[in-house]
Amino acid sequence: MTFTEPLTLTGRHAHLVPLSHTHHDDLVEAVKDGELWKLWYTAVPSPEKMSAEIDRRLDLQVKGSMLPFAVIDAASGKAVGMSTYMNIDATNRRAEIGSTWYRKQVQRSALNTECKLLLLNHAFEAFNCIAVEFRTHWFNQQSRAGIERLGAKLDGVLRNHQLASNGTLRDTCVYSIIASEWPAVKAHLGHQLGKPRN
Repeated sequence: MTFTEPLTLTGRHAHLVPLSHTHHDDLVEAVKDGELWKLWYTAVPSPEKMSAEIDRRLDLQVKGSMLPFAVIDAASGKAVGMSTYMNIDATNRRAEIGSTWYRKQVQRSALNTECKLLLLNHAFEAFNCIAVEFRTHWFNQQSRAGIERLGAKLDGVLRNHQLASNGTLRDTCVYSIIASEWPAVKAHLGHQLGKPRN
């Protein structure tokens, strides 16, 4: 199996399925929950740009640098967000989990935790990754806290790393989980999923 071969990852709360244009309408509805595209430090597509964003991700898959998923809420059967394996370096068995967003209703939920567990489990146990990265904007405190809750460690900050669409310069926080840490992270995420939720 190659890094960009479409696959489905199935959990109790969430299913990660190959992204396609059939998810467009659900994703437009999802992105409106919280008006996520208005957060200046993220790159979440607006409703009118959803089709172009699906095309962009599928094009990167064809080019071998991304494997995009639609995140399906198991309870409703609807797409509630997107996630990807990206910046894939198959030679060095490294990938980033990123370009992730979820509708506000499911943020910080069991669905979110399970998605990360499914993606990390497949990266380390099927792809045999030596490291999995997460990257986010310096000012995205919610994302940084979520990445740290997974058990990822901060590798460093790439200063003036990217030019944002509003013209500002993005400092990018780079986190990773390495293969030797995976057993402890897996146990931690399993424990988190087993805890009762309010």
